[in-house]
Amino acid sequence: MLPKTTEYALRDTVWLERDPRQTNSADQIAAPTKVPRRYLHLVHQDMVHAGLVWSQAGPGGGYALNRDPKMISILDVVNYVAALERMYLCPLRLASHTKLYPLDQEQDKFYAATEATFARGTLAQKMEETHH
Repeated sequence: MLPKTTEYALRDTVWLERDPRQTNSADQIAAPTKVPRRYLHLVHQDMVHAGLVWSQAGPGGGYALNRDPKMISILDVVNYVAALERMYLCPLRLASHTKLYPLDQEQDKFYAATEATFARGTLAQKMEETHH
């Protein structure tokens, strides 16, 4: 359902959330998250641009969260990388289609429910739930 890049961004963010102030090199992140190292550049590029992650070049450098994990929802990460696209118009863009048809409405309900689920709670809360 989610693009691979989004899935990788979520894995990466969860890894960085463990110790938000600690920088991690791409090599330190790639192995435990099972994210191909070449993808990490793309993932981090989007997240640095969005202000979610910061990077430091050079020895001892790497990537770290730029925001408190208690303030980052799953939806934040998803939207920074590849936002869920709600359906407001017919995807065929036909002039005769002035409203969403039943199938389009069902798809949009799915997107709305997914969006609401991802917006509920923060990464930190979800990680706490995992450890209980």
